[in-house]
Amino acid sequence: MSTETKAFIGIGLVTIIIVVGAAFFVGGKSSPDKESPKLTAEQTKMLIRSTSHKTTDTDTKVTIVEFGDFQCPACGAAHPIVAKLLEDYKGKITFVFREFPLPMHPNGKIAAEAAEAAGSQGKFFQMHDKLYDNQKEWAESKNPMDYFVKYAKEIGLKVDYFTNDMKSNTYNQKIQNDVTDGNALGVNATPTFFINGQIQAGGLPYDEFKAKIDAALKSS
Repeated sequence: MSTETKAFIGIGLVTIIIVVGAAFFVGGKSSPDKESPKLTAEQTKMLIRSTSHKTTDTDTKVTIVEFGDFQCPACGAAHPIVAKLLEDYKGKITFVFREFPLPMHPNGKIAAEAAEAAGSQGKFFQMHDKLYDNQKEWAESKNPMDYFVKYAKEIGLKVDYFTNDMKSNTYNQKIQNDVTDGNALGVNATPTFFINGQIQAGGLPYDEFKAKIDAALKSS
């Protein structure tokens, strides 16, 4: 076989490999993405407790549950997206927040306590928003309570009750119960969302989150 013929065959083989490879990567998903497994009856009970904080008590077709950490930057980035969805789908979705402070965030636990202490005065989500909107202000502070007291005043809390709850670690067990439920549900990072029971680990761009909500509304 001549050198010229060998070169020709070699080029042909390379071309075939490139074409086949391109076909694999362009159209190459062998099967569609699988849906996350549905929650068991026992896990469904863990998803929302009677003590969980909800944006509405009325029944809606879609419920979004977030396990979040107030010091988590990814949760902070997801917050405005969730806020916009709540505005755009007002009356159509219920949002539930569960505490899941991560050990790597030293101020995450005390921030969760601040939100729970505000919740005892009926203002959980006002403090929730303050903590996320001002995350960069307090997240690395050596004295985060100084900021939390300021936020408590701004949202109209009885500050003496708020600070007493914080000093007494009144909501330690409530927070731990949320973490325990999250672990049992397979949560291992924040934020983790459940959209009508379907797990979504990590945040999503607005359009992708919206598409999931629209699909859930349609199938409900």
